[in-house]
Order: sequence, then C-alpha cells, then structure tokens
Amino acid sequence: MHTSPLKTLRMGALLVVVFLLAGLAMPKWLLFLSTMALSHGLVSLGIVIQMRSGVVSFGQGFVFAAGGYATALAANHLGVTDAILMVLVGGFAATLCTLPFAPLLSRYRGIFFAMLTLAISMVLYGILVKTESLGGSDGFNVSRPTLFGHAIEAGESNWLLYNLAVVVVGIIATLARIYADSVRGLVSLAIRENELRVEYLGASVSQSIAFNFLIAAFMGGAGGALTLMSLGHIDPNFSYWTTSGEFVFVAILAGHQSMLAVFLGSFVVEVVRSFSNLYFPNTWQLAMGLFLLVVIRFLPRGLGSLWMDKRAKKETPP
Repeated sequence: MHTSPLKTLRMGALLVVVFLLAGLAMPKWLLFLSTMALSHGLVSLGIVIQMRSGVVSFGQGFVFAAGGYATALAANHLGVTDAILMVLVGGFAATLCTLPFAPLLSRYRGIFFAMLTLAISMVLYGILVKTESLGGSDGFNVSRPTLFGHAIEAGESNWLLYNLAVVVVGIIATLARIYADSVRGLVSLAIRENELRVEYLGASVSQSIAFNFLIAAFMGGAGGALTLMSLGHIDPNFSYWTTSGEFVFVAILAGHQSMLAVFLGSFVVEVVRSFSNLYFPNTWQLAMGLFLLVVIRFLPRGLGSLWMDKRAKKETPP
C-alpha cells in the first residue's frame, strides 16, 4: 500500500495545521514536552529509515550530539542565532561528520553494524568529556535563538519553539514518507528481505544503506539542534549510549510502517519519563520496558501497524 506524493503532501500539511492549532490550547509544560518528543522523534525517524533496509543504528546519539554541538558552537562563536538556520546547521554538520563512515558501515549488517555505530558514538562521548574548551562533562549553555531576526521573549519561547518543531518535523517526516514510497525507498524494503536478489536486479545494496545512513544523520542533527534550542544547554550525554538506546527504543515501539507512529511513540516515552521521574524516581525505564514487552507481544510490527494494516485491507481489492 503506497500513497501518491501529492496526497502525502496534502496529508502532511493537514497534520501540521492540526498540531499548530493544538499548540494554542496547550499549557507551557505540555508545549515543552511535545517539543522534546518531536525533536527526539525526528532522531528516531532516522533509525526507522535504516530499519527499512534491515540495519539498526545504535549510535544515533553520535549525530544527535554532532548536530547539537555544531549548532551551539555556531551560535556562540559565529553569531548564528536564527532558529531555522540553526536547524540547517545541525542537520548538515551531522551529515558531514558521518560522511566518512558511511562507505565503511554499509559493508556490515546485524550486530556488527549496530556495535560499530555504537562505538563511534561512544568515541565522540569520550572526546567531548575530555575537551575542556567544549565544557567537558558539564557542557555549556546557549542563549535563546531568534526567529526571522526578531528576539524570542521568555514568555513565548515554548510556544514558538513548539511551532518551529512542528513545521520542521512536519516537512521532514512528509519528505521521508514520499522517499519511503519511492523506488529507492522500496529497494530498501527489498534489501531487508533478500540482498542477493536486489544485487542481481542491478541495484547497489551498499549505496542504498549508505544513503539511508546519511539521511538518518541529517534527521539526527536537526533533532539535536531542536533539542538544544529547547534546553538552552548541551553536554556529552547527547552522545551517550543510553541516549542512543532511547532512540532505538522509540523506533522499535513505532515500527517502520508509519512515520506518525514514530512521534506517537516518542511522545509516550516523554510522558512516561516525565511522570515516572515525578512520582517514581529512577523507575521510568522499568515502566517503558514493560510497555515495550506488551507492544512486542501483541503488536510485533509496532504501533504503526494498528492503522496501517487496516488501511491496507480497505484499499486491497476483493
């Protein structure tokens, strides 16, 4: 079941408008929570793109941190303060950082791919912790961004950053859906099922996996920039293995069928984490672990299968 690009664009625009209108009724705490869910979900969406070709990156924290640190340095030392420009800086910086690794990683599969990406992420973590000029283990702060040349006031920052996250994530997620339904996107699914047959048909498996890896890097870097702007602070934990694990958790929770499910899963994680830390400190991992077990048991293909399977049945001719 695949949707035409024009229909996907219309659906994406409609969802963006719905989420923008919903933001008008949200309290400040929910705006912040939703912004974090959107920015983190964007990083997990990169993992979902890779999952479609049969590989899972456990080092998405690398691009998350690379995008965040590049954005922070550009803001503090180069005077790049426009929020939209900061998102682009984060995305392209993360892509450039991963460009040398893409050809190497595209040769590996399964646990080898996962562990290599995790190792790269942890190497960056070690460098950031030991680099005093980058704040060491404490990191450093970044001032509030501007938007189209205008300063963002403290009282409206949560609302404006939420709107920015909705628009940025809406555009990228819509393009990701179009890519997933394109010929190259369908080749990714074929790679997951049978690499050898794809090679016989003339497509390059390594190039497809490397391309998906770079797409995921841009998404991770953009997500890192959005998170940085919301928090106003960055530290080496952006690249720590537990951070990468949370992104993988959301990707597994959502499944690869629906882009919207990724952000739904990310929102669930943020809500459970927030309320568990409030009422049951240090136990949110247990709650999410139990929830993931239930999803794997009853929805092995993720939350997205709840509506994507029903939609496919409706569109299948009798």
